[in-house]
Amino acid sequence: ARRKSELPDPLADPVLDLRVKSRTAEAYFVKAGDYIQIIDVDGRQCTDFQCFSARKLDKGRDLALDVTATRSLMGHAYPMPGLHAKYFDQDFEPLVEVVQDTCGRHDAFALACYAKYYDDIGYPGHINCSENFNGVLAPHGVTARGGWMAVNFFFNTGIDAHGVMFSDEPWSRPGDYVLLRALTDIVCVSSACPDDTTPANGWNLTDIHVRTYSGQHKFSRAIARRVTPDAEPKMTRETAFHSSFAKHTRNFIEYKGYWLANSFAKEGPLQEYRACREKAVVMDLSALRKFEVTGPDAEALLQYTLTRDVKKLGIGQVVYTAMCYEHGGMIDDGTLLRLGKDNFRWIGGDDYSGQWLRDKAEELGLKVLVRSSTDQMHNIAVQGPRSRDILKEIVWTPPHQPALAEVEWFRFTIGRIGDSQGVPIVVSRTGYTGELGYEIWCHPRDAEKVFDAVWEAGQPHGLVPMGLAALDMVRIEAGLIFA
Repeated sequence: ARRKSELPDPLADPVLDLRVKSRTAEAYFVKAGDYIQIIDVDGRQCTDFQCFSARKLDKGRDLALDVTATRSLMGHAYPMPGLHAKYFDQDFEPLVEVVQDTCGRHDAFALACYAKYYDDIGYPGHINCSENFNGVLAPHGVTARGGWMAVNFFFNTGIDAHGVMFSDEPWSRPGDYVLLRALTDIVCVSSACPDDTTPANGWNLTDIHVRTYSGQHKFSRAIARRVTPDAEPKMTRETAFHSSFAKHTRNFIEYKGYWLANSFAKEGPLQEYRACREKAVVMDLSALRKFEVTGPDAEALLQYTLTRDVKKLGIGQVVYTAMCYEHGGMIDDGTLLRLGKDNFRWIGGDDYSGQWLRDKAEELGLKVLVRSSTDQMHNIAVQGPRSRDILKEIVWTPPHQPALAEVEWFRFTIGRIGDSQGVPIVVSRTGYTGELGYEIWCHPRDAEKVFDAVWEAGQPHGLVPMGLAALDMVRIEAGLIFA
């Protein structure tokens, strides 16, 4: 058996602190606006969740959270934090919303385990979640069912390319949780699943813990990502440019650990696409991962791990390249900037690329420091035929750096916004749109000033904000790979 894990600290002062012992279920009441945190104590333990509108129960209507209605409305196997986060009953009344999720792999296809399932595989009389639900829900006036539909948190299932349902050991680790918010007064039920006949609970039945918190608290919407399966989870964050873009849209989606704008209310994806082709757009690309690769063997490491000839890369130049495994499979694609003889900046899409560089440096005995600078370098892209006209008005560069108008394709310059005392920036003539365009890199503390300067200079040129939906269109049309 796995060792017992300590419970994570509460997110706030709990209203309810409830242990759901292994192989049992517990019912509990949560008032509208309060939060429900369902915690996998020791990891790899599934928990079925159901809830009912308390007002409807008072009237004798026991309408449970309905996974089919929810999937139909949300267009996803199970709701996740963001725009499509709600669970509904058969009246299409939203009962709960998902606020945070540190696991990201659940099941909403199948029933909670039921007696007939165990009977039919040779385990007559096996304890099951559906009967456990019936037992604890009866006092609330809920009619017993042979099998309960439920949200099966931490149950690792999916539908494969042939339409076959599969299940495997859960991805959840000790302390992983889902944070829900009650959208009306609800009666809830949570189980600690007793299935010891499949890998559903990692072949080891453990406890589930439920905490509820007052709705007066504010919790950010977030999904967790892990670089490797056992790494610490990192929650979705807002970029430093988020407040600037949030003035123009509420439609943000989770992209590689950050909330990025998907489209904008005023223009919409088609107009944003046209603006990129005909005028200019500004978009948030801060989710890109940045790594500073420095030291006497920096060039040798990058020559070994990337598919381009790094020795040909001059100071002030950029190259687009792939990072591959030894067998040629791709880890990540990205751009490499050469800031000095032994100073490079790798900009890709995945945290694992930095881990790969460190691993290879150690394996090859190279003297290189690989440092993540994602949190120190946030960036926007200004793309489109008018992008140069906009930026040359606001980018100041010292005499030993190229002026903005002199920056050639796949080159960069280092300067400031406005004048020699302005906000420090790096500007590269790069982008992933197939148009003339630039990326501006700055420290997060200066993001709003950078955005405001670009926005003001861009208005006479027809600059509009662009989201990921339009970006996919221009990328595909330009034949730029994106997978």
